[in-house]
Amino acid sequence: MNTKLSFIFLAIISFGYAQNNQQTVAKDSIQKLDEIIISTNVIFGNKFVAQNRTGSSYFISPQELKKFGYTDINRILRNVPGVTLYEEDGFGLRPNISLRGTSPERSSKITLMEDGVLIAPAPYSAPAAYYFPTVARMEAIEILKGSSQVQYGPFTTGGAINMVSTQIPNQFSANLSASYGSFNGSKLHAAIGDSKQNIAYMVEFLNYTSDGFKNLSNNANTGFDKNDIVAKFRVNSNPEARFNQSVEFKFQYSDEDTNETYLGLTDLDFESNPFSRYDASQKDNMTADHIQFSATHVLNISDEFRITTTGYYNNFSRNWYKLNDVVFNDTKVGINSILTNPSDYTDYFNIINGTTDAPANSLLLKANNRDYISKGVQTKLDYHWYGKNVFHDIEVGLRMHYDEEDRFQWIDGYNLTNGEMTLTNPGTPGTDANRISSANAFSAFVMYKLKYNKLTLTPGLRYENIDLSRNDYGKNDVSRTGTNLSKRNNNVDVFIPGIGANYKISNDFSAFASVHKGFSPPSNQVGQKPEESVNIELGTRFNTKGLRGEIIAFYNQYSNLLGSDLAATGGTGSLEQFNAGEVRVNGFEMLLNYDLIKTNNSFKLPLTFAYTYTNSKFLNSFDSDDSLWGEVTIGDQLPYISNHQFSSTISLEHKDFEINLSGRFNGAFRTKAGRGDIPENEKVNSNFIIDLSGKYHLNKHINLTANLVNLLDTTYAVSRVPAGLRPGLPFGVFAGFNIKL
Repeated sequence: MNTKLSFIFLAIISFGYAQNNQQTVAKDSIQKLDEIIISTNVIFGNKFVAQNRTGSSYFISPQELKKFGYTDINRILRNVPGVTLYEEDGFGLRPNISLRGTSPERSSKITLMEDGVLIAPAPYSAPAAYYFPTVARMEAIEILKGSSQVQYGPFTTGGAINMVSTQIPNQFSANLSASYGSFNGSKLHAAIGDSKQNIAYMVEFLNYTSDGFKNLSNNANTGFDKNDIVAKFRVNSNPEARFNQSVEFKFQYSDEDTNETYLGLTDLDFESNPFSRYDASQKDNMTADHIQFSATHVLNISDEFRITTTGYYNNFSRNWYKLNDVVFNDTKVGINSILTNPSDYTDYFNIINGTTDAPANSLLLKANNRDYISKGVQTKLDYHWYGKNVFHDIEVGLRMHYDEEDRFQWIDGYNLTNGEMTLTNPGTPGTDANRISSANAFSAFVMYKLKYNKLTLTPGLRYENIDLSRNDYGKNDVSRTGTNLSKRNNNVDVFIPGIGANYKISNDFSAFASVHKGFSPPSNQVGQKPEESVNIELGTRFNTKGLRGEIIAFYNQYSNLLGSDLAATGGTGSLEQFNAGEVRVNGFEMLLNYDLIKTNNSFKLPLTFAYTYTNSKFLNSFDSDDSLWGEVTIGDQLPYISNHQFSSTISLEHKDFEINLSGRFNGAFRTKAGRGDIPENEKVNSNFIIDLSGKYHLNKHINLTANLVNLLDTTYAVSRVPAGLRPGLPFGVFAGFNIKL
């Protein structure tokens, strides 16, 4: 979307970004629990509900999201215990998120939702999150782990993340916020909305852009430009109607143009110039657009009985055009192999870094052109009633879903002369990959909540029936006539039980425990079994002398862990899955909150501390062709999972201003399965990153904001995939304002 269109949009909506729904803007700092529930498709809706479930959960409130105003989901989630992640591009455009030791690659082993709707490009057939919603437009984020996980699928092992988009306000509200800073980075966020007796609306626009912090020898842009438009419209019955009901329509569109590459750096080059990029990556670019339509009908039959039904359609198209292979003496080698062993591929590496001019067709760029569809209808029935000293609640959910990934890819040949690449052999679309993978899925769950005096029990059962298929037309049938059509199909039918319990020892102490079955769908390979595990947790929540928090131990036993061949992890990108056998993941989570100032009504000084310990171990040996796993022996640890990580945030809050300081330690992790000391060429070192933000309230309508990221200007590596070492975001300064009416 061009700049002119952006200004046209701003003129239409006048003041911009809608002030949060009055139900949610009430002061809800980290200490406050009695928040009003956000009225949308949510898991919890507020902190109070999240902290009273029979399992581990976390609610990031609107107030917390505003502290730093992050656009990077990695920075937002780093204060949540049990969440492990590794960065890739420095801006969080395509995160790699793990919950309790699940494989983090492209967040493909957790259930991702926006407003309760599955949001991964193709959640069943191709769940790797090459599309991730822009978190700068979110009002709240919900993270569920442990008990009651059977409510949300298909991935039930680690947990679910639901992103709650900006809500329609209860009364007229308008907001405009903007910021500008390092790397020519800017953010413009605007919306307007209102509610009347029978109709309500909200319109929102977000532009997020940067020139990037990496450097090419030709000084080309290494950043991105991303736009979002969201519109919501609701019609509801009169308050005195016999059955109170509403229908809310949602439209979302986003586009992205990113000059990002899979090509990292060798260890030696990273040490000397970590923010450089090789000449052979200068044409790497990703273009993408996403569109969503949804309609949600809420029918309140009575105060005790509600039915919520949502129909949804998501379409995501992307083409990540990037260097994939290098040819020398008629022999082709992948970029991951070259960057991993540059001394073994000196001639290839010299072509990549521009030391040697490359003749025609020496550089092979793959157009990873793919279209995704995800659509379905889901309904949830919630009925509750009271008895003497007893509360009952039954929740039943049903979903019919279809998704597909359509690959229509090709390879172009380039030369490289005097640092400039030129197209020498344009490829024919469809001649690299030409297939459609799809999934038809029916899922259902029932969850019963029984609360008797101080005891709460939540048994539940989920059912998944999934039919996975692939039609491969072959590289010689780009018209898809079917002359070389190859088909395959896989079906899975599974029941997923779980139960949780919470006992309130006193108003200040409670203990909870849960056990549930973990499940991840297989691929469409004939006969492949799904990933399954048994997951147990035991924890306590407490509030004593102003110190609040929770301590949790978890244990996950995989009977059949599945690995995936992803290009994002240095593989071929076929998405073929393979059996990694039995694995045990156990750990410990701790969250503490304390206000250091108790006697001064003018100031608050809240402090939070979160710690996660994760330990993993393979319980069998196997040999894998996938570069992320390699040869595995009993006792090896999972790659890309840190043993130790902690974060802390301290804020000085006053009615006129606030200052927030946040630090995150991420322990070293290995990039291939192994044990003992991590070899240097398979290691990503630990790092400790500090961010600082400030806000000054000029008046009740205008705020001035400032953000300093990576305050100590720490240079650090975040991963060795897709190919070579990659740097984290360096020191940056951003300043802006927020106007709200």
